[in-house]
Amino acid sequence: MVTLLQTIDTGHEDMIHDAEVDYYGLRLATCSSDNSVKVYDIKNGNTLLDDLKGHFGPVWQIAWSHPKFGNLLASCSYDKKVIIWKESNGKWGKYYEYANHDSSVNSVQFAPDEFGLILSCGSSDGSISILTYIRENNSWDAKKIQNAHAIGCNAVCWAPAIYPEPAFDNNSEPNLKKMLVSGGCDNLVKIWKEEQDRWIEVCKLEVHSDWVRDVAWAPSAGLHRHIIASCSQDRRVIIWTSDDAITWNSTVLHTFDDVIWNVSWSLNGNILAVSGGDNKISLWKQSLEGNWQCISDVAKGQGQINNQ
Repeated sequence: MVTLLQTIDTGHEDMIHDAEVDYYGLRLATCSSDNSVKVYDIKNGNTLLDDLKGHFGPVWQIAWSHPKFGNLLASCSYDKKVIIWKESNGKWGKYYEYANHDSSVNSVQFAPDEFGLILSCGSSDGSISILTYIRENNSWDAKKIQNAHAIGCNAVCWAPAIYPEPAFDNNSEPNLKKMLVSGGCDNLVKIWKEEQDRWIEVCKLEVHSDWVRDVAWAPSAGLHRHIIASCSQDRRVIIWTSDDAITWNSTVLHTFDDVIWNVSWSLNGNILAVSGGDNKISLWKQSLEGNWQCISDVAKGQGQINNQ
């Protein structure tokens, strides 16, 4: 049963493109075509904590870091910039600005905290940037995957931190594998991995027939099985599964009535939320027989709840 907990009047002056709750569920960040990012205290009356100005174009996406790195928030914009904001003594300010893309930056996501403070960024210039914080000299190292997607990259998402098999070696510390999934205007979903200080393409997944708008790698829940959801302007959501992150099988979750913009997994990876141009958010779960079923849908902005 899905229930509408509360609505928040953000005060944005234009369309809101993203809304993200922090790690502890205490604060909400929103971003908009009014060029701003706003942060709210959602546990104490939805108070506006700060209105962050620094972009000069629509802000498409935001991402919170893990709290062990401090209160950090990343934003990306049509203005070709990525800004990492830091909260100190109750006020937010620019911590780092990255302006090495040639076109709109459409997606940002922090890596699992086991890897350190790392941010991935996908851009309409077709490239993906990986920004890594270097604690020793308080600086950021930037690596770029050039020509990741023809025409442009719309979405990036990290794989969960999974120990490779064998999980533990008595003689050495296990090495975690850094992996990414991306989606682009070439209709492709691509898997990337870091190998000897560079990023290489592991495979490209071809099923979608139009631009891929979002990708989401499911939390592992301790299982050595990979699941990715992708959505597209072809109105379909695809579920990709793999045991080795190299060979993938695809299943069409559903063909919707309109463009699908976003997919997002629950924390334990067993429920997928889907939202699109039909102004609905639907929740999907896999049955014991392996079929994906809609368990609830909510009409945006109206608080309507239809359980199925």
